[in-house]
Amino acid sequence: MKYALIVSYDGTDFCGWQKQGEKRTVQLILERAASEIFGRETRVIASGRTDSGVHALGQVCELAADTGIPADRLSACFNGKLPADVRVLKSFAVENGFDVTRSAKRKTYRYTAYYAETELPLLERYAVRLKERPSMERMKAAAELLVGEHDFAAFRAAGYTSKTSVRTLYGVEVDAHKSEYAEVYTITVCGNGFLYNMVRILAGEIFAVGCGKETKIIEAFETGERCLLAKTMPAKGLVMLKAEYAFERGDKEDN
Repeated sequence: MKYALIVSYDGTDFCGWQKQGEKRTVQLILERAASEIFGRETRVIASGRTDSGVHALGQVCELAADTGIPADRLSACFNGKLPADVRVLKSFAVENGFDVTRSAKRKTYRYTAYYAETELPLLERYAVRLKERPSMERMKAAAELLVGEHDFAAFRAAGYTSKTSVRTLYGVEVDAHKSEYAEVYTITVCGNGFLYNMVRILAGEIFAVGCGKETKIIEAFETGERCLLAKTMPAKGLVMLKAEYAFERGDKEDN
């Protein structure tokens, strides 16, 4: 039987998702817990790999197991064996043809930064402090240029390749809210897929444009030149919010 897990984790103390020997990764921790629950080695696959330091609210994972444990109780079984920085929020059965990686229709990420006179300890773990106050108008204008189908070759880390660098972004939303001590800015990106470091690079470009940089996004699309864009933002500000599918549960219930 195949099962899906909705997993949330604080990526600060993880070396990313994917197993790397005995390094502390989310996949390693989940597979150790699964092996204890099912009494045998069990592979856990995610909808996508997150880098070292990147967080997740609703990472979708799959595993296959022969067990009498009700599907909706697997989450509690996992949580009894997992460390505090990773939790299974939901568990349910899926059809055997479900592929957590290839079946994903769209994914959503959020990047968070803030502007303040000094570092704020309650924000520093999950957000990056900006040295200047960005213009919301300029950031939103840059975000609009990113929406749609484009060749995002310039928006990936050097040395990493894929079959195609063409991706479709369904939305890039820039929001802000003020508190007594800081102004917090979020960039929420929804697309059909992402290249390595793509969200962190486009977030860096949007924030840089907000702080006065002349945007060269269109030229970057045309040439694929990474040097036209701003720096890659640190991992800690990035959260994978969710992955969406045509169906999730074994009864083919639509989202």
